[in-house]
Amino acid sequence: MTKKPGLLLALLPIVSMLVLLGVGYGVFHFKAEPLLISATIIAGVIGLALGLSWEEMQEGIVEKVAKSMPAILILITVGILIGTWMISGTIPMMIYYGIRFINPDYLIITAFLVTAVVSTFTGTSWGSVGTIGVAVIGIAMVQGVSLPVTAGAIVAGGYFGDKISPLSDTTNLAPAAAGSNLYDHIRHMLYTTIPAALVGMVIYLFVGKSAMTEGAGDPAKLEAMMSALTSMFGWNILLVIPIIIVLLGSIMKYPTIPVMLGSSIVAIILGVGIQGASLENALLSSVSGFNVDMLSGSEGISPEVANLLNRGGMSSMMGTTLIAFCAFSFAGILSKTGSLEVVLEKINQKAKSTGSLILATVLSCITMAVTTGSSYLSILIPGELFRKVYAERGLDAKNLSRTLEDSGTVIVPIVPWSLAGVYMSSTLGVPVLDYLPWAVMCYMGFVFAIIYGYTGFGIAKTEPVTLEDPKKSAI
Repeated sequence: MTKKPGLLLALLPIVSMLVLLGVGYGVFHFKAEPLLISATIIAGVIGLALGLSWEEMQEGIVEKVAKSMPAILILITVGILIGTWMISGTIPMMIYYGIRFINPDYLIITAFLVTAVVSTFTGTSWGSVGTIGVAVIGIAMVQGVSLPVTAGAIVAGGYFGDKISPLSDTTNLAPAAAGSNLYDHIRHMLYTTIPAALVGMVIYLFVGKSAMTEGAGDPAKLEAMMSALTSMFGWNILLVIPIIIVLLGSIMKYPTIPVMLGSSIVAIILGVGIQGASLENALLSSVSGFNVDMLSGSEGISPEVANLLNRGGMSSMMGTTLIAFCAFSFAGILSKTGSLEVVLEKINQKAKSTGSLILATVLSCITMAVTTGSSYLSILIPGELFRKVYAERGLDAKNLSRTLEDSGTVIVPIVPWSLAGVYMSSTLGVPVLDYLPWAVMCYMGFVFAIIYGYTGFGIAKTEPVTLEDPKKSAI
């Protein structure tokens, strides 16, 4: 029979993981995979001590991996999208005209605004970062603008749109978990999301020129890169078709993966028809990524240009997928031990005032985000835990749904070992810990949530209601 862990035993695997990753990954820059496996072994030993069998723990791992498969499939599809958009000339064209028209002093705030708009219309941060974000990071590379600052602005912009878009899965999941209405939830989020975004935008404006690296903006270097792009690619208005397909597909709520694959097929056709790529190379770009040698006119291309363009493909996402499997192995065993529930219940017991309840919710969501690396779990489990408490204290459910997003959804991309964090890092080519300080909106949201909790500003009240415990009603 499985025993319920005490608080200290419940904390042990969580603290072990935080120490292993904080010291090993953060300080010594060890690979995350063996550190996650080590934490998984510790959780497994505790599981055995609590009476769990290996079969039960394996079942937990399989459940977590199975639930992550839709996200992993999207991840792999984005790899296809990036590779084919490269060989078609779609992303290179965005880079070329971005260099022509975007002032480097305002590139960082532009990075935030553009990804925010695209993500709002499409409802996906991953899609906007993997397409528009890749183009913007390319412009930053050419113009000599700091990549960590630019990447932070791109990630923040992507999650701004993801957070307030009615097309986003997490934006729909949060009110469902909390028991609020979707559009009430979105309107209520503006209290925290807009100020958090404004703080970030002010920082991006002030950073401006100070984010330029040494030798940035050298006219001769920029012109050489522009000439290299022109020698390899032919610019044509038809190259925007893959972008339009993704935007329209998202707005019309078609399934994400078929839309992205359709866009990729069109990009392959454009690569063959407009850029003169062979069909073999165009197809290969979807698997192993684009390489400048796939197109004529690449002779004598500088390493800087090659580094700018050589990316994408399904294979580029395999490292991300491996880390995801390691992280979900830890989360799967942890879920079977019941450790998270014990820790979250203890946090809940300490919350007496509205401010402390909001703070407890924030801490619970961050704990879930850090330990599981999943935006879904960081919404669902704290939502289930606190839903009854908010109702009994006369706090409208939209307060809970807002806080779930402020401290769950947008925290995950700044967790280095999360699926979102590894995706953003591998796609933009910037380590999570490097762009983390600049993804301002991702952590300022919960700061405002806590302030509002203690001051009462932006807190919606309702009549106290005693909700029936769903566990009891099922008996």
